[in-house]
Amino acid sequence: MGFVNCEVKDKIAVITINRPEALNALNSQVLDDLEAAFDGLDLEVVRAVVLTGAGEKSFVAGADIGEMSTLSKAEGEAFGKKGNDIFRKIEQFPVPVIAAINGFALGGGCEISMSCDIRICSENAMFGQPEVGLGITPGFGGTQRLARLIGAGMAKQLIYTAKNIKADEAYRIGLVNAVYPQEELLAEAEKMASKIAANAPIAVRACKKAINDGLQVNIDDALVIEEKLFGSCFESYDQREGMANFLRKKDDPAKVKVVDFQNK
Repeated sequence: MGFVNCEVKDKIAVITINRPEALNALNSQVLDDLEAAFDGLDLEVVRAVVLTGAGEKSFVAGADIGEMSTLSKAEGEAFGKKGNDIFRKIEQFPVPVIAAINGFALGGGCEISMSCDIRICSENAMFGQPEVGLGITPGFGGTQRLARLIGAGMAKQLIYTAKNIKADEAYRIGLVNAVYPQEELLAEAEKMASKIAANAPIAVRACKKAINDGLQVNIDDALVIEEKLFGSCFESYDQREGMANFLRKKDDPAKVKVVDFQNK
């Protein structure tokens, strides 16, 4: 795919937005390529995804202003829907997605990172929703996910002022989980993805769905969601072998083995 590269190794997919000459800005073609990359992943193989941007300067600098500058109202709404549909697909993707954020994550870049399950960044990362300075609102979920992640008050401050924040501030307010030196970022993301991939894939997917779905409803309904997904794990190979291995370890530590979870 022209603007998105995908490499699968050891049950991990690394998807790289590759438009460095434009700081990986999101135009319609990049969005199409990104959707195709996720659609093309074999979920019988892939257990975790790392999403990053090519080059040292930018994860994603935002949506392509050149493309947006001439849009009509109807076209603007359609462009927002296109981005939202793809970002929602990432958010609901069955396996966890880790954003490895190097450099600029502004506008659509901040928004796509927020559609991922986990965000880690490099020390040179920069986050912001600068849209009001361009005469528009965030259009790819920024007004919704930012408030859910860091609270309405802080989200409103960042969006209304169009202020950019550095990596340490993003970590302080809970927008990212960790900050690493730039040269270590991708390795750390892959290390985290490997830890996820080593666990029972049915259980990991169920956990993601339970958290995401549960956050949309009240606590009583959320607990019902959890109960059903908890129950769905039983009678699977992963559950039987995982628990049998725990009991082997309890009875005789010498009998413990590394469980090769089978995703079935």
